[in-house]
Amino acid sequence: MKKFKTESKKLLDLMINSIYTNREIFLRELISNASDAVDKLYFKSLTDSDVQLSKDELAIHVGFDEGARTITISDNGIGMTKDELDKNLGTIAHSDSQAFKTDNAEQQGDDIDIIGQFGVGFYSSFMVASKVRVVSRAFGSDEAWAWESDGVEGYTIAEAERAEHGTDVILTLKENTDEDNYDTYLSEYGLKDLIKRYSNYVRYPIQMEVSKTREKPKPEDAGEDYKPEYETYTETDTINSMIPIWKRKKSDVTDEEYNEFYKTNFHDFADPARTVSLHAEGALTYDALLFVPSRAPYDLYSKDFKKGLALYSSNVLIMDKCEDLLPDYFNFVRGIVDSQDLTLNISRETLQHNSQLKAIARRVEKKIKSDLENFLEKDREGYEKFFENFGRGMKYGLYTSYGTAKDVLGDLLLFYSAKQKKMITFKEYVKAAADGQETIYYATGDSVERMAQLPIVTTVLAKGYDVLLCPEDVDEFCMMAMSDYAVPDAADPDSLTAWPLKNVGGENLGLESDEEKKEAEETAESNKDLFEAMKSALDGKVEKVAVSTRQTDAPAFITTEGGVSLKMEKILAGAPKSAEEESAVKSHRVLEVNAKHPVFEVMQKAQEAGDDEKVKLYSGILYDQALLVEGIPLDDPVAYTEAVTKLMK
Repeated sequence: MKKFKTESKKLLDLMINSIYTNREIFLRELISNASDAVDKLYFKSLTDSDVQLSKDELAIHVGFDEGARTITISDNGIGMTKDELDKNLGTIAHSDSQAFKTDNAEQQGDDIDIIGQFGVGFYSSFMVASKVRVVSRAFGSDEAWAWESDGVEGYTIAEAERAEHGTDVILTLKENTDEDNYDTYLSEYGLKDLIKRYSNYVRYPIQMEVSKTREKPKPEDAGEDYKPEYETYTETDTINSMIPIWKRKKSDVTDEEYNEFYKTNFHDFADPARTVSLHAEGALTYDALLFVPSRAPYDLYSKDFKKGLALYSSNVLIMDKCEDLLPDYFNFVRGIVDSQDLTLNISRETLQHNSQLKAIARRVEKKIKSDLENFLEKDREGYEKFFENFGRGMKYGLYTSYGTAKDVLGDLLLFYSAKQKKMITFKEYVKAAADGQETIYYATGDSVERMAQLPIVTTVLAKGYDVLLCPEDVDEFCMMAMSDYAVPDAADPDSLTAWPLKNVGGENLGLESDEEKKEAEETAESNKDLFEAMKSALDGKVEKVAVSTRQTDAPAFITTEGGVSLKMEKILAGAPKSAEEESAVKSHRVLEVNAKHPVFEVMQKAQEAGDDEKVKLYSGILYDQALLVEGIPLDDPVAYTEAVTKLMK
C-alpha cells in the first residue's frame, strides 16, 4: 500500500468532513469527472486523424447493486495509465482536468467543455463510501489498472481487467447509522433524482438500467373475463436532457418549450408572464435564462422565502439559489445563470465574492429592468397585473435601499391617479402635469376611494394638480426614500430636473396665492385669542390651530408637520415594539380651520361672548370629525357622542 503523505491525509480528512457540506453532490463530481474523460477522448479524435471515433459512441453509465452496497459510474473516455492513476488520485488536489484546460485553452469551444476545475471532487465520494475502487484503461493501451483506497491511510494500484478504454469508479457505501441513511443512494429513484438535479445538462448521455412495466400479450385462448397482466422488465434509458435550453438559440425554442421548462423546473402550474434570455461573451462568458412569474408564490412575503437564481458551471448545477445574483427588489425573478468562467471555491458549493459574480449580477439587473420597461410599454394591462403581484416588493426594495435604487425602480412604479382615475407612472404624471407645476403630489391613506374624498386631496385637485393616491403601508416609506423624480430638462435634454415628491397631508404645500396667504395671515392675527383657546381646549392633541389656505367645504381638517404623517403614525403604532420602544411615535398634528365656513363664524361669536364652554365643545367636535374623515379611530368615542348630543339639545 502506498501511504498518503501526512499533509495529504490532513487535506483528505478536511475535504471529507469539512469542505463539502452536502454529501449528495458526490455523484455530481464523479459524473463531471467522467464527462471530462469523455471530452478529452473526443478532443483527441478531433486533433488526431488516427483516432476514428463518433461522438454518438461516447456515454456515461450509472448503476447500483443493492446487495453489494455499490454504486458504479462508468465512462468510455480516455482512461488513465498506471502513472496517471497515481498522479491524479494519489496526489490530493491535483487537477488533471484543469491542466488540460490550460494546455488547450485556445482549441476549446462549443464542442469541448471541460467541467472539472479542481482535483478534489473525486474525494467527495468518501463522504458516502467506505471504500472506492477505480478501474481504468487508457485509450490505445492493452493494460488496465485498479486504484483502491478506504480514504484513511493510503491506496493500492494493481493490475486489473477492463474490456475497453475508459474508467469505472465503484463506491462501496458506508453502513447506515442513526443519523445517516446511505441506502437512499442505492435505488433507481434516488440516483435518477441526483442525476436530473445536478447533472441534467452534461453534454454526454448518462445512462441507467431502469425498471419498467408493460402489458403481457393476451393469450389466444383467453376468455371474455380475461384481465390484463403486466410484467416488469429493465431497459437502458438516458436520464439527462444533455442540451440545456438556455444554450439553444432563442429562435430555435418555442414559447411552449420555455413555458414547460419554467413550470417543470420552478414548480409553478402557470406560464410565466415574461421570459428573458441573455448571452454574454468577452472577458466573462455566460448564459442566463430568466422568468417573471405570472403570479406571486404564496410565501413571497414570508421570512422563509429565499430569492436567487440557479447557478450552473459548464451545465453542472452548483447552487440551487445564488442570492448574490438578484437584488432584493427583483426577488420574484426565477431562472438560471450558467458560466464556465466563474471562480468557484474548492468545493464548488459556494462562490467566492468576486468581481465576476458582481459583473453578472449588474448585467442581470439591467436586463430585468429593460424587459420590465418593455413590458410596461407594450402590454399595459399585463404589466398592471404583474405590478399587483410584485409591486409591493419593488416599493419596499426602494425603501430598504435608502433611495439608491430609484434610478432602477423609479420608472417601473405605478400609483393611482386621483385626476386620471387609473394607475400611472411618475413619467406619465409629469407628462400630464399642469403648466408651471414642478412638484409631484401624493396622499397616503387606507383606500383609494376614501383618499379621493379627503379635503387635503380635493383642494389640490381644485388647483388643477393631480394627486397620487397611496393606500399600501409601504407607499409613504417608498415616497420618502424616492424623495424626487428626475426628468430631462425641456431646454437641455442632457440635464435633469428633479421634481420633489410632496405629501398633501403636510402643512405647507405652497399652493396659495399671495392674496390668499395675506388673507389667512390677517384672519389668524385677528382671531389669535380664538385659536389659542381652541389649542388649549384640545389639550396637547395638536401642535397648533391655523387658518387654512386650501379651497375646501370642510369646516376643518388635520395636517401634520415634520416627517411623521398620520398614516405613518398609524403604521408605526401597529408595529411590534420592544420594552424600550413602548412609547408610540406621534405625528405633529395641526388643526387647519376653514375661516369661510359658517361653523367658524359661530365659534367667533362664542369667543366674543366669552362662552368658553362652547368654544371647547366645538373645538373637540371639529377635531374628532377631522379624525373620522382621515379614518383614524377616536380616542374617546363616548365623549364625542356626548358632545354631539349636547350640541343637538
